[in-house]
Amino acid sequence: MRVTAKGQVTIPRNIRETLGIVPESEIDFKEENGRFYIVKTNKPTLNGSFKKFRGIATANMSTDEILHLTRDI
Repeated sequence: MRVTAKGQVTIPRNIRETLGIVPESEIDFKEENGRFYIVKTNKPTLNGSFKKFRGIATANMSTDEILHLTRDI
């Protein structure tokens, strides 16, 4: 496994499936006796008034249009 310049690695599919890690899952790293472990956490995911807007902005929208959507104007 190789670490990217940004410090990222790809978690192999069989490990993701075993741990139940899907897109948007929260994970954490635990250290125990000099070994590190990946654990799935139960941290809350994105909530609040902006959740419904996630992923809908496109390059075809102006800043004013995005602000209108996010500010309920």
